[in-house]
Amino acid sequence: MKSRALPVYLAFLCMGFGDVVGPLVGLAKDSFSLSYTMAQLIPFTGFIMFGILSIPIGIYQDRKGRKYVLLLGLTVALIGLLLPILNGMYGLPFDLSLVGKFDFLVVLASILLLCAGATILQVVGNPIMRDVSPEGAYSRNLSLAQSLKAVGSSMGFLIPPFVAYVFKLEWTILFPLFASLILITLLITVKTDIHEKEQKDVPASIKSCFELLKKPYVLMMTLAIFFYVGAEVSMSSGVPILLKENFGVAGFSLWVSWSLFFLPIMAGRFLGSLILRKIEAQKFLKLTVVISFIGIALMFTNSALITFVGIILTGLGFSNIFPLVFSITIEKMPERSNELSGLMVTAIAGGAVVPLIMGAVNDLSDVLTGFIIPLLCVIYIGIVSVYSSKIKFATE
Repeated sequence: MKSRALPVYLAFLCMGFGDVVGPLVGLAKDSFSLSYTMAQLIPFTGFIMFGILSIPIGIYQDRKGRKYVLLLGLTVALIGLLLPILNGMYGLPFDLSLVGKFDFLVVLASILLLCAGATILQVVGNPIMRDVSPEGAYSRNLSLAQSLKAVGSSMGFLIPPFVAYVFKLEWTILFPLFASLILITLLITVKTDIHEKEQKDVPASIKSCFELLKKPYVLMMTLAIFFYVGAEVSMSSGVPILLKENFGVAGFSLWVSWSLFFLPIMAGRFLGSLILRKIEAQKFLKLTVVISFIGIALMFTNSALITFVGIILTGLGFSNIFPLVFSITIEKMPERSNELSGLMVTAIAGGAVVPLIMGAVNDLSDVLTGFIIPLLCVIYIGIVSVYSSKIKFATE
């Protein structure tokens, strides 16, 4: 079982590479002399793929099988990473005066395919983890897998400044590095035999996916994913600004925000996989929501120390919400796992919507007031955690 789970864990690591869209905004803006609006095309290109591909891929894997779709996601991401490499972007310093619009379009095309691959991996990764997990181990294995995804996400933040300082290399070293890891995962996956668990007799369709939303339980849990991802992206984009404007943390705010928010998320997911050996998923979800609520609430102070503690607690609380909501939903309706996975990964588009609302609140008031938006998202998830624990099966 552990050997069959290895490629799935590696796929989650590779899945995190799609989150490179965050740090790439500033890096690409400087390298290609972009306006802020043009630089924002990078995360927009990434998030739009979740909304476009998730449900069709959920249907497709219902017909072709999860291992096939897992290989497809890795292949699409690999092709995307090869584009800038073939265009000469593989870490060596380049002359900014010679960089043109075509080079930026190549990077944009690369991000499009990389995030398309990450979307496919996200859709197939969650249910296929159930296929390779022993009975009762799905939630904790999914939390561990999500912690590896956090490692992949962190590489986009940590590697560029490291290679620039130590090896005098450009941030484009990410392309060959990510491509190498994806190629290794692809080769291991090809040789691994994965037995899929039960499926319903009637194939999935777009209609059957959206009909699931008629079930109050499914709609509620899908919205929980929408608001959670929106809250996480709002936090990740808002924390560096808060540190800079309210506490004067400038220049290295990206490193500090990663240490305060993303590091606790990564550590929390590793810890969560251990805690779930002792606590059932429903109870742990309630605990994580309480920690998240306390964390964001503590940020509404003028004290830097209390704010920093609040950010850390929020990261710890956020760390397991996604895998818990996802696994709890799948466990209640395992025969509809492909359709549910498509719906819930589509809800990741909340990362494009909720931060816009937070930005509007910021414009009308100030940076700190904008954090009311992720706080409201956490309150909704808290209500969901209470309701979900009271039912054994999804109901009409």
